[in-house]
Amino acid sequence: MLFRFSLYGFLKNQRYFEPFLILAFRAKGLSFFQIGILIAFREVCINLFEVPSGAVADVCGRRRSMIISFSAYIMSFSVFALATGWWLLFPAMLLFALGEAFRTGTHKAMIFDWLSQEGRSEERTRVYGFTRSWSKIGSAASVIIAAALVFISGNYQYVFWLSIPPYLLNIINFLGYPRSLDCRSPESPSVPRVARLLWRAVRDTARRPVLRGLILESMLFEGTFKATKDYIQPILKQTALALPLLLALSADRRTAILVGIVFFTLHLFESAASRRSYLLAERTGGELQANRVIWIVALLAYAFMAAALWRDAIGAALLIYVGLYVSQNFWRPILISRFSYHAEEESMATVLSIESQAKTLATMIIAPTLGLAVDHWGFWPVGFIGCAAAVAGTYVNTRARSQAPQGGHD
Repeated sequence: MLFRFSLYGFLKNQRYFEPFLILAFRAKGLSFFQIGILIAFREVCINLFEVPSGAVADVCGRRRSMIISFSAYIMSFSVFALATGWWLLFPAMLLFALGEAFRTGTHKAMIFDWLSQEGRSEERTRVYGFTRSWSKIGSAASVIIAAALVFISGNYQYVFWLSIPPYLLNIINFLGYPRSLDCRSPESPSVPRVARLLWRAVRDTARRPVLRGLILESMLFEGTFKATKDYIQPILKQTALALPLLLALSADRRTAILVGIVFFTLHLFESAASRRSYLLAERTGGELQANRVIWIVALLAYAFMAAALWRDAIGAALLIYVGLYVSQNFWRPILISRFSYHAEEESMATVLSIESQAKTLATMIIAPTLGLAVDHWGFWPVGFIGCAAAVAGTYVNTRARSQAPQGGHD
């Protein structure tokens, strides 16, 4: 099963449009504010579908949920490729949100359920980090293919079409998952049971301070990172145009080369970080302390990024961006392990969907605000907003540490 879990991550990250998404939107004539509105709309839709989809997955079958997810993704890629204006991109975002809602939390719950069945629950951080590392290897491979495609065609639309075949292969991969990972409860699927499970998971999450704290940390770290991370694309384009290299090539082709080099290197670093996240937890005395270290690193990184972008030190800002991407890949496996320690097994997908919904709420608020700020003042607000979130996140984590019943687990 580790092979199938890793294959899922590798194929899932064959999103050839991802390193060029902001640039593709800019090529369609969109402002950063319009892009921010699109992202906010996507996050609103994810919020509408997120928690019910997790409950459906826990009750009706997680494999079925994943197949629905990837079918929605495939339809969204087609609409992205065909859309010619801002309004036509909203249906694509709606379908993409449906795919995200049925996927997030569900596959992680399958991994943790399998570990429980195998008697390997203590390997949560190690195994999830290992499978996530294959996702990042997939990202590294995909960015080379995407960069080559943009370089050859000079057109961003083809990257959406080419993303469809790997997602079809992943649907075939899901068919090979054992039925025991669908849902371990003997009760028959029904709307009342979905509602009961959903209510219990939301109630327990709201009542338990440790879960509330974890969700708040996720909102501040993941929500902010998700809203800010893609600004590396226009910064890379700006860098490509400023470099006195390959001047005979068009701006898009020069950008494709630089994006390919930077993102390939970046994803290799991310893969190594995910694979070694458990070592950080071991060496800092537990997952809670490891997340605190990452918060401090993020705070310093965002502060230096704001200063670098204010001074137009683009090279320094790009290096800091790489550091943030790597930090996020240490962060995610450790945070998910903390959730798996505190959430009930039966409602794991639902709790992780609540977490995902919370971070998308943060992104929904930040994205249009940040887009408007970038339109008016340039890129330095990216670092400023990240720095503010990191200050708040460090405080929340410190409070969790002071209330922890044991060192390693909140």
